[in-house]
Amino acid sequence: MSTVATEKTLNNAFWNMALETYSPQQRIDYFCRRKNVRFFPVLDDEMTNKAIIDAILDNRFDFNGERFQLPQPIDWLKNPSDDIEWQILLHKFYYAPGLGKIWQETGDSRYLLQWINLTDSWITQTPVDFIAPEVTGRRVQNWIYAWYYFVSTSKNRCIDAEFHDRFLYSLNQQVNYLCQHLAPARNHRTIALYSIFLASIVFPEMADAHHWREFSLHEIYQNVMQDLLEDGVQCELSTDYHHLVLRNYLAIRRLAKLNNIAIKADMDERLNRALDFAMYAHKPDGEVPSFSDGDVRSFHELLFQGAALYQREDLLYVATQGKKGIPPRNLHARFDNSGYYILRSGWGQSETAFQDERYFMLDCGPLGAGNHGHLDALSFEAAAFGRSLIVDPARYTYHENGEVNWRVKFRSTESHNTVLVDGKNQTRYVPGPARYKIKGPAPETRLHALIQKDNFVYLHGSAKSFEYDAVHHRQILFVNGEYWIIVDTLNGCSEHRYELLFHLSPHASQSFSQKTSNATCQVVYPNLVVATPFDNAQQLITENGFVSKRYGEKNAAPVLRFVKHARRTVFVTVLYPFKNNAPDLQISVLKRYGSASNQAGFNHPATTGLVIKTAFQAQATNGLIDSCFCPAPEHGDAIKGSWTRNVKLKRGDN
Repeated sequence: MSTVATEKTLNNAFWNMALETYSPQQRIDYFCRRKNVRFFPVLDDEMTNKAIIDAILDNRFDFNGERFQLPQPIDWLKNPSDDIEWQILLHKFYYAPGLGKIWQETGDSRYLLQWINLTDSWITQTPVDFIAPEVTGRRVQNWIYAWYYFVSTSKNRCIDAEFHDRFLYSLNQQVNYLCQHLAPARNHRTIALYSIFLASIVFPEMADAHHWREFSLHEIYQNVMQDLLEDGVQCELSTDYHHLVLRNYLAIRRLAKLNNIAIKADMDERLNRALDFAMYAHKPDGEVPSFSDGDVRSFHELLFQGAALYQREDLLYVATQGKKGIPPRNLHARFDNSGYYILRSGWGQSETAFQDERYFMLDCGPLGAGNHGHLDALSFEAAAFGRSLIVDPARYTYHENGEVNWRVKFRSTESHNTVLVDGKNQTRYVPGPARYKIKGPAPETRLHALIQKDNFVYLHGSAKSFEYDAVHHRQILFVNGEYWIIVDTLNGCSEHRYELLFHLSPHASQSFSQKTSNATCQVVYPNLVVATPFDNAQQLITENGFVSKRYGEKNAAPVLRFVKHARRTVFVTVLYPFKNNAPDLQISVLKRYGSASNQAGFNHPATTGLVIKTAFQAQATNGLIDSCFCPAPEHGDAIKGSWTRNVKLKRGDN
């Protein structure tokens, strides 16, 4: 159905009594003068770029790395791309507020005229239910943000009054459509609810506005409490979607505060937990890694908003990368409901600059609700000295056509920093009628230990897949806030091909070397040494892979693949970050046999002790012995005099 309005419809059922008798010109005059409503635009940074907006003046649209010159008028029902995501972005109208902002800054009428042309042609051609409700929700938001610039805060009344009525009527239709077609849960529902709430605040003169407000407020509360887990992480367990959803929730909260609308205290508490995750998830370089679907980007603006809303100096500190505020109370953070664990060397308070601090994030949780989870149990990302060193390759695309199904490839276990068993995904992932679907149960993940001491942090997690009999235990020792020892134990009932994978950042291609000396295999690239004890049974393969920071864009990046064939085996890896000169590492294995080894049926020591000697410019420093590994967790051992049920860990200085 078309959204074109008639004057009769506008006058009879659209407005409350105060505006129903106004002419179109009187209505736009009223809205230009109105001062009692307070709201704000939420802008997409890219879509306020003048070069991008200037291209849109000529109907040149560039989304997800694809540019198309569209006809005048645009055929809104036709997709020039093979990827539906391109057409979705066209219909979401992220560029409309950009047109308004630049028009207000320059006074150039071309931006105003293009906004009118694009919006009016959409109204004329497009059914209100075209594509999906979540697309409608984003469009409603962006139309209101554009209206903020062109009408609400404009000093010049240049809008045609008849067009303005058509615009508001279409908005009304779209909001009522959203009320009747809400997604049942998760981020799509959040988008729609925020749009309904926003419309109720901005247009209280509309006849349905009171209903919109009461309805959306009730549902928003339920949505927050259901979709944000107890630890504050959004239930889809995507770091990017967590922040996109949080952006909507914070906009709702700010809008409510501006207009003196009460919000329940437990909703504020849950939002603060979501902000906690956002604060810790940001790497020292200011970006958030992309675990599961999403892009790699900064969400500092959300930390700024949270700091202002809740008077939180720790959020301000991280948002400004240590320039303002007070550092967070803890270095490390655990989010047990979502399975994310984040380790950090510091907050830039000592000799190490904020951006140079070490950072490690582990995924030891479930797959997540919805369809955005990746097959990445026990995967991690590591960063130091302002760079991401071991990275999550992210999503790249949702599009599944073409010679290579890149959607499936980027989502697979092989595209993550974990252990691949027999080339299989951790979860059954098979073709469906239209696209690949997850058909099997997710792995059973478990955190066995998180131990914090003055000079180390120890993490131990496991993943038990239903696709093969081998169980993967991953133990991480973060030593003195300087480097990581990672021990991967695979315990199978039959022989398997085990592949330990590390996906490197694209910058690693600039200077990449490999050597074996002193019984140590080392891979060296800018800011990181990856070292393992030499093992005749282990093969190292270096190959080309891809990393994607933005949807539709992928960059070549090296992949390290350590391969073993065995029933039960262990991979021991040292990740040693450095700032300028690469250290020469020597790693020796101390064989310590014990009863745990025999009882567990392992042919290797009960404890693998590593003597790690670091030499800079041939000058040896004090060696450290870091022992971490017990193949039979049920035997439990000592940590500097304290005992746990899960791990044997001893550390001593030579």
